[in-house]
Amino acid sequence: MPDDQPLVLDPTGADHHAEDRSLRARGAATLVDILGVTAWSISDPGLLKHLLTRACVSKDARAHWPAFADTAPTWPLALWVTVDNMFTAYGGDHRRLRRLIAPAFSARRVAALAPVVEDLVTGILDDLDTLPAGEVVDLREHLAHPLPIAVIGGMLGLSPARLNGLRTVVDRVFDTTLSADEAAANTATLYRLLDELIAVKQTSPGDDMTSLLIAARDEEGDGGALTHAELRGTLVLMISAGYETTLNLIDQAVTSLLTDPEQLAHVRAGRCGWNDVVEETLRHEPAIKHLPLRYALEDIPLPDGRTIRTGEAILASYAAANRHPDWHGRDADLFDATRATKDHLAFGHGVHYCLGAPLARLEVATALRQLFTRFPDARLAVPAEELRPLPTLISNGHVTLPVRLRPVTR
Repeated sequence: MPDDQPLVLDPTGADHHAEDRSLRARGAATLVDILGVTAWSISDPGLLKHLLTRACVSKDARAHWPAFADTAPTWPLALWVTVDNMFTAYGGDHRRLRRLIAPAFSARRVAALAPVVEDLVTGILDDLDTLPAGEVVDLREHLAHPLPIAVIGGMLGLSPARLNGLRTVVDRVFDTTLSADEAAANTATLYRLLDELIAVKQTSPGDDMTSLLIAARDEEGDGGALTHAELRGTLVLMISAGYETTLNLIDQAVTSLLTDPEQLAHVRAGRCGWNDVVEETLRHEPAIKHLPLRYALEDIPLPDGRTIRTGEAILASYAAANRHPDWHGRDADLFDATRATKDHLAFGHGVHYCLGAPLARLEVATALRQLFTRFPDARLAVPAEELRPLPTLISNGHVTLPVRLRPVTR
């Protein structure tokens, strides 16, 4: 395929590693088709870090994407560019919205959550410990899912019933096989559920982030610290980012350790620690493969002489960049928790770097440590090649993760 023709990204995510190799082979930046929208996919880590720190690259589609008005209404990923929160904000608006959320993820707050996370994992594993030896359990459903959704639910003051109601619609936000109509209907359902939550919390506020955000909206009024659209959008961001990404990281870390028992042996022998496993998972199988979208505010010259023109869309291709051989050598495709350098872009870079990164690291490391301490003989219940990827070009996880926690006893 000529490099001047966009590479069509597979919406099913069936083989993203092969697709990532194709992206890297086409150069530091290449045109791609993402569900009908043409964008510049950036797979070179140096160039990507450069663009993520440039003031001439924005995430505000309404202000800086000329195609927004014609494209967004009928694009299956419309929510990703129309939602109002710090994810899609630029400049002063981004700083204002980030300041509202940042205290919830301070080092002190995350440290205070450590015993909460510890207890949550213990409770989850206590339940799994009651299963008969040899029984297969889906660890995505019964470990990777309940932990992060309970943590973010607690921070936002969400009841278990409301969490369960939101789960399906949040999952579908990341599903890139939906039609535009299906995605629009899912967005409408998501906003309806969030409006119901806001109404409840407005009447009965609590000591949680949802109540604090509502207070910020109500105290400041129109044009102040937070509009109603930004309130809803911020809740979308906190629920989806706080749940989906950590879920996938636990999934991928467990998969990597069970696929290659030598890696688990490294941890048990002290050659590396659980935090090393977390960082190598973030590098090797980041929770987000591609993150739509950013936009050029001016012409941006590329190293090969081409130019990203003003108004053109940019796609951060984190999974491809993380395994770039210029960054991590010829063995970049190998999972190795003992590798000396595990640098990655899994949490982004620059002003949009993920605020929840320390909390995600804490959750994943705690889950891994307790899981493999409690169940040292855990094994995949199917060959690794039979694990099915999620139907998405955004998220990076499996549909299910079947595991035998204990062998059958005779």
